[in-house]
This record gives sequence, C-alpha cells and structure tokens, in this order.
Amino acid sequence: MTTQPETVSTSDDKGRLATGLGWFSVGLGLAELLAPSAVATLIGIRNRGRSNLLIRLYGIREIGAGIGILAQSRPTGWLWGRVAGDAADLSSLGWALAQGSTDKTRAAIATAAVSGVTALDVLSAKNLSATTQSSGPVRVAKTITIDRPAEDLYQFWHDFGNFPTLLDQLESVHATGANHSHWKLNIAGGRSIEWDSEITEETPNSRIAWRTAPGSHVQHSGSVRFEPATGGRGTVVRVELHYAFPGGATAAKIAKLFGMAPGQHIETALRHLKQLMETGEIAKSDASIHPSLTHPGRPPEKVPQGQMAAGAGA
Repeated sequence: MTTQPETVSTSDDKGRLATGLGWFSVGLGLAELLAPSAVATLIGIRNRGRSNLLIRLYGIREIGAGIGILAQSRPTGWLWGRVAGDAADLSSLGWALAQGSTDKTRAAIATAAVSGVTALDVLSAKNLSATTQSSGPVRVAKTITIDRPAEDLYQFWHDFGNFPTLLDQLESVHATGANHSHWKLNIAGGRSIEWDSEITEETPNSRIAWRTAPGSHVQHSGSVRFEPATGGRGTVVRVELHYAFPGGATAAKIAKLFGMAPGQHIETALRHLKQLMETGEIAKSDASIHPSLTHPGRPPEKVPQGQMAAGAGA
C-alpha cells in the first residue's frame, strides 16, 4: 500500500492566521482595557494621565475586532478594520516618539512590533479578500447647495489642481495629459496612496464624470452635477462616487470609523468648497481623536481672492 503525501490546505492556513490574529486582538484589547498604565510603561510612555484613556479606547477597539474575526468564517472586513487600527496605533506611537518624556528605546521596540503585526494583518486581509466574493462596489452620494453660479463652480471643479485646497489629506494633484491627472492622498500612519484618473464625460457648466485609469491601485468612478437651486439660491452640487473597497462593503463601513472612507473625503471637500466660494475662506478644524494629528486652534484660513479667481477661470 502506498501512502499519498500529506497536503496542507492553503485555505485552512489563511483561516488559522485570521483566527490567531483574532485571539491576539482580544488578548491585547483586554490588557489595554484593564491595565493601561502597564501597557503605557511597556511602550515607554511616562506621562500616563492623558494616555490611559486613549489606551483603553484602543483596547475596546481591539476586543471588538477580535470578536468580529472569531465570529465569522471569512472575517475579511474585520481584518481590514484591524489594518486601519494598526495605522492609528503607529500614528500614536509616532507622536509618542516625538515627546521628550518618552522612553525612546521602548517606544521604538513597540513601533517595530506593531509594524510586524500590521504586516500580518495586511497579509491575512489580502489572502481572504482574494478568496471572498466581493459584495460589489460601494456607492456614495453627497449633495450641497452653494450660493454661486454653476459656471463658477464648474470652472473651479474642472481644475483638479484646486482640490488640495479643499482637502488637507490630499497632498497633490497634477495634470499628466489631456483629461488625465495623477492624485496622491495621505492616510493614517504616515502612508499615502496614489492613482491616475481620467475625465470620461463633460458638459460645460453642467456635469463632469471621471474614473481611475486602468491599472490604478484605487478603483473608482464618479460624477458631479451642477443644477440651479430653487428660488435662485445658487447651485445644487451633486456628487456620486462608486468605489471598490478591499473586503467589500463591510470593510468600507469599518474604514469610515477611522476617517478613511472616500465618502467622508467628498463630504469634507464639498463643505470646504461651499465656504471658499461663498466667503473666500475655509474654516480649518483642529479636532482629532489621534494625538499625532492635534495642534493648537487657529482662526479660519483666509484664501487670497486672486487664488480663487484663478481657479474659477482655469
């Protein structure tokens, strides 16, 4: 009798890695929730007054993610949620390293450890994404009324180089050819994502449609319409976006908790567009749940009228 070589199921390996990360998340979350001071000492934070509350909040997040992973056979969305949480952890550790009271050696070791876990989370999430049927693209629709003529709004929007003015996370947008542009967006943890976009349809003063170019890492399409508001109250701006989020709609909902969802960026950009076009200035918000992103409050940032006029006439 011959014995066939034993084979190991790749699918089982993926499931075991996800399960291990689920239990790790629960264990870490319990430690952060029940003993935040000990965790602060372990990662080198000496001033624990402010950090304990944040560590407890991260502990609740870890426990929730762990339970979500363990409760599902294909917890793709929860794993992508852990990736988002890892980005927040790395952001907080970066802030801690910049503080004079922090034990730099311990904080550096903790950063290296979190980076390793992040790599495992990304690997597991990608593996399960490849074997999980997508729930289809996510649709986002946002509308705002702006007290300016449609022509002005269309001209400003058509010049994509204006968009970094509307969204702080958007590092740059530059034209790469007729109707083509390259975008770079900063995300949590000091990382960024880039993509190429092309205009697919445009009706002057009425509509612009676009999509990411084939081969772009980020896949989405969208359109913006400019319609007269009732009673002569300016212009209704309607934005519709369709995007494929890794892990499907569940992962997209989790990403929203961490301010990463495209719909949130669109909403922020529209609000800033309204402020800029109606008043010539954008009120900057300093609020953030992440220590590394906070800074002293400041009055609204005045945008030179010449810059706004240049954007409107592009």
